[in-house]
Amino acid sequence: MIKAVIFDFDNTLMDFMRMKKAAVEAAVDSMIDAGLPLKKSEMIEKVYKVYTAEGIEDQQIFDKVLSKEYGKVDYKILAAGIIGYRRAKEGTLALYPHVQLTLTGLVRMGLKMAVVSDAPRLPVWLRICGLGLQHYFDTVVTTDDTGFKKPHEKPFLFALEKLGVKPAEAVMIGDWAERDMVGAKKVGLVTVFARYGDTQNTQQSGADYEIDDIAQLLDIVKKENS
Repeated sequence: MIKAVIFDFDNTLMDFMRMKKAAVEAAVDSMIDAGLPLKKSEMIEKVYKVYTAEGIEDQQIFDKVLSKEYGKVDYKILAAGIIGYRRAKEGTLALYPHVQLTLTGLVRMGLKMAVVSDAPRLPVWLRICGLGLQHYFDTVVTTDDTGFKKPHEKPFLFALEKLGVKPAEAVMIGDWAERDMVGAKKVGLVTVFARYGDTQNTQQSGADYEIDDIAQLLDIVKKENS
């Protein structure tokens, strides 16, 4: 009997990469306008190089790129980039279609819900509250809460403990097979691969179910509970 659903957040409930791409481009435009002597494509490449090395949630990304490029930080350029980033981020923060419909449907079915994210606590909560989802989740688990990232078992086990359910009583839905699906299967959760959010060109997810629309999650829960 399924009693709870655990969600990854980025690229499962919201289109994170669309937001990130727009925010970085806006930040670079603003930095160039403030005097950054680089072509837009060159600066964007440098930003993503640091993201690849240190993580997509790096909160000092522009400081690091400017320091590496020029040996110091020009705070006029840095401030312009941060403001440009924030404005574009707020403008492109959006849920995938049918997310609220699905979350509301799960609430009506009496299910508990959680988020397990590899992002730090504050950025996760800013996105959750920015999208008006703060009242849906019984618990939100981040790297700050456990010290581990998926596919380690601890974030999943921590969420299950907070929800008060057994692994076989919960579904995990996420877009990253190597982290979300592998980690959830280690623990014994029912797994759902959000193919609509896949940015890895995943061929074989290894999940129990694959969906192209989050609304299909309602049918999966009904099937598991029938």
